[in-house]
Amino acid sequence: MILAGDVGGTKVDLALYRFERGSLQHVRERKFLAAQYPDLQSVVRDFLNNKEVNGQNGHEEVTAACFGVPGPARKNVIHLTNLPWTLDSDQLARDLGISHLFLINDLEANGYGIAELSPDQILVLNEGDSSQVGNRALIAAGTGLGEGFLIWDGRSHVPMASEGGHADFGPRNDLEIELLQYLRADIEIGNHVSWERVCSGIGLKNIYSFLRDVKKMKESSELRERMQTEDPNAVIGGLGESGENELCAETLNLFVSAYGAEAGNLALKVLAHGGVYVGGGIAPKILKKMQDGTFMMAFCDKGRMHNLVSQMPVRIILESRAALMGAAAYAEARSAELSGHSARAASVQMRK
Repeated sequence: MILAGDVGGTKVDLALYRFERGSLQHVRERKFLAAQYPDLQSVVRDFLNNKEVNGQNGHEEVTAACFGVPGPARKNVIHLTNLPWTLDSDQLARDLGISHLFLINDLEANGYGIAELSPDQILVLNEGDSSQVGNRALIAAGTGLGEGFLIWDGRSHVPMASEGGHADFGPRNDLEIELLQYLRADIEIGNHVSWERVCSGIGLKNIYSFLRDVKKMKESSELRERMQTEDPNAVIGGLGESGENELCAETLNLFVSAYGAEAGNLALKVLAHGGVYVGGGIAPKILKKMQDGTFMMAFCDKGRMHNLVSQMPVRIILESRAALMGAAAYAEARSAELSGHSARAASVQMRK
């Protein structure tokens, strides 16, 4: 059994996988509120020892594990910014009794997950020239903004992490310049305004506040109450897509346009002939808006490079477990290298 984890600033998603006929098979999964636990070890123990979950008994034998975590790993150690946790893969392996345990960046995990997806788990936003082979780009707006590369080595795509979401936000027009000035005036943000402050769950709320406070767009008392009592991003997304509320619609429009622009920037930097994948939790929830042309118009608006980027395929990842699937695939591949035994290959041989 393989243990996969997707560790976020607020939640930890854990799942068990096995292989059948060479493909990952989901066994069981559970989400945990990270703030309720002192460390990741406690979360994992709770998950593994929890009996009668989805009809499965607890205490499954875990042969390998991998956790996708936001932030860069240095010497197998990751310091989380939004949680008072320091993750050390060697210490985790000892504490949990799992000999093959790995920590990778969450966008790396998403990257490894792409190879495990079926066609129905992906939505094609731009067909482009799908015959091209080359590097791919991965951008994922959720709570924050993740960016990564899938480098073509001549045989396969090798996921690589980056912290590109924290690079400087580059406004493209007068409205976005005003947005930048508004964000710089925020004491908590300061002079450095990153793309994450615009293209993320945090960004949606920032744009909404900017349009309300600076551009004086009307916020009704009913909307104000919903923003305070419900998930603000869900409110903005729902009312924005339906067009029921002008403030939410304009917030969503500005967000998707900026998202498309940064996806295009990433595509240029990695020269993504192999395509661009849009991951994260936000895009699948606003598919109507993602498909209305706003995203692709900004993506392709690259001056002399318009023809280049317009030929790049753009695909939205619909599968919410992509990072978990990638973490499981990585754990199996790396443990196979170290042990000489491949669970994936063995599952194929068993069918013969």
